[in-house]
Amino acid sequence: MENIIYSDSLVEITDGFILFKKYFFPTLASKKVNFTDVNFIEIVEPKLFTGKYRIWGTTNFNIWFPLDTKRNKRDAIFILHRKGKSKLIGFTVEDPGKVKSILYEKGLLKEKS
Repeated sequence: MENIIYSDSLVEITDGFILFKKYFFPTLASKKVNFTDVNFIEIVEPKLFTGKYRIWGTTNFNIWFPLDTKRNKRDAIFILHRKGKSKLIGFTVEDPGKVKSILYEKGLLKEKS
C-alpha cells in the first residue's frame, strides 16, 4: 500500500502515483497515473479557455477533466502531461498550495514563464 501524501474529494496523491477520482464518464471510475509516466505538470489560471467552466470531460479533445462541480470557484487548474501521450489531464484540487508544494518537491512542476 502506497503512503498517501494528500487526499481530497477530487484526487489522491501517494509517493508513486496520482489518482483522479470520478474520472471516467459515465461510470465515475477513477484513473491512476504513475509519476514515472508523468513528463511534467503545469499550473494555469482558471479562465474560460483553460477549463474554468468545464465540469467534466472535454471541449477540445486535447484535455480531459475529471468531474468537479466547483471547478469554476477553484484558484488553479493543473495540467498533467504524460510521457508519450498527446491527451492531457486537467484537474483541480481543494488545496492547490499544498499540491503545488508536493509536485514541486517531486520535480514535476513546470513553472509558467
